[in-house]
Amino acid sequence: MMGWIVGAVAATFLFLGYLGVPLLPLVVLTLIIAAVTFFSSTSGGRLGVGKKETIQTNESVPNLTFDEIGGQKRAKNELIEALDFLIHRDHIDAYGIRPLKGILLSGPPGTGKTLMAKAAAHYTDSVFVSTAGSAFIEMYVGVGAKRIRKLFTEAREMARKKKKKNAIIFIDEIDVIGGRRDGSQHREYDQTLNQLLTEMDGLSSEQDVRLLVVAATNRKDMLDSALLRPGRFDRHITVDLPDKKARTHILHLHLHTKPLSADVKIEKIAEETFGFSGAQLESVANEAAIYALRDEEREITQHHLSLAIDKVMMGEKTDREATQEERERVAIHEMGHAIVAEFVQPESVAQVALSPRGEALGYVRHHPGSDRYLYTREQIEGQIMILLAGAAAEQVVFGNRSTGARNDYERANQSAQLLIESGLSELGIINPDWIEKSSLQAEASRILSSLEERTIHQIEQHRHVLERGLYLLLKDEVLQGDHFRQLLAQADEWVR
Repeated sequence: MMGWIVGAVAATFLFLGYLGVPLLPLVVLTLIIAAVTFFSSTSGGRLGVGKKETIQTNESVPNLTFDEIGGQKRAKNELIEALDFLIHRDHIDAYGIRPLKGILLSGPPGTGKTLMAKAAAHYTDSVFVSTAGSAFIEMYVGVGAKRIRKLFTEAREMARKKKKKNAIIFIDEIDVIGGRRDGSQHREYDQTLNQLLTEMDGLSSEQDVRLLVVAATNRKDMLDSALLRPGRFDRHITVDLPDKKARTHILHLHLHTKPLSADVKIEKIAEETFGFSGAQLESVANEAAIYALRDEEREITQHHLSLAIDKVMMGEKTDREATQEERERVAIHEMGHAIVAEFVQPESVAQVALSPRGEALGYVRHHPGSDRYLYTREQIEGQIMILLAGAAAEQVVFGNRSTGARNDYERANQSAQLLIESGLSELGIINPDWIEKSSLQAEASRILSSLEERTIHQIEQHRHVLERGLYLLLKDEVLQGDHFRQLLAQADEWVR
């Protein structure tokens, strides 16, 4: 087709040239028309002509079921109850219940919000249309609103084509277009949000295709109140980080197809991954398999899973070469963390390592123990002491400190702030906004100075453990938790 067009244009130019018509203006005009046509067709119709705009979709009903999603028992039950309103229409009519129009899934990244939306489509036998909030943001006013209208139209058409009665529209990152309106945002943002609200208000159970909007965000506090009110997103479901039982379930799901050694204890891996999301747990399983492949092992061992946890938590080992002086300082620093960690929470140290990983030159991996969501003053103070112990050990051995404690100090200050704002400091129950910053800083400094004295005292009592640990870390680069506790036990016997 293109060849015929080029041939016709060339023949036309030859004929006009034969007649004596000036060709330069025609050539310029032809090039302009060709450029406009090309850019319009390759920009997805951004200029209003050319290629049809597309939205990321999945025309078939997803095969994913709720049973295939690890953990999230409470969130799944809440979502299933809401979906039953869509399925059992006669029941809700009998009770005069208004059908739900929208469900908002909120929670940290990687917790399975998208998976929950796909499982919802499978559960309700609905076509699934997915997109992200960023797909609607353009510099041209009105484009985002047009795409919202198109999204709802395509969902209905797709359901009719597949002969389905229901369709689920999933909008990820809804905070991008649904942020609070304060008059300072771009007009395009407001028009896009207004169009979404209009489309949701127009949803009715009397339509031949029933639409349900499912949205996900990890910043619910930023959403506009117009989105959150009843009649739009009626159900707000929190998809939180999994607890120990849920982590065990998720690990079983991701590891059951992999060749596991008999020594693998999934419950132990679940204990060591407190705070991990479902996506991170999947990565642990995958990285463990990669480590086994590297070692040319036929089965994944507990050691491979332990390495995978370290990689997901702190990154891959690096080729960064430290000087002998730096290695000694890092070893002493990490041994300080480990000594105080055992004092604060016995049996908590899993490993002390002197190998660069991610941004760290060394690290201590802890057994977090049972999941904990509330903390006492003593527990927070213990965490602060662990954070201060690295620099304290450097001070005891070398007589000075390094910049390696910068991140420790930042986290220690945050913990001191938590003590103050929770009413657990000497200031008592306060409103931080009513107190001068200098007073808050003075109280934080008092807390940190007092705990630092206690930390240094603990380090000095176990100085010979520092020296022995230094030798072992420089020699083997890794000191396992059980071996480390043997050193502490021997030191306590010498003291007695």
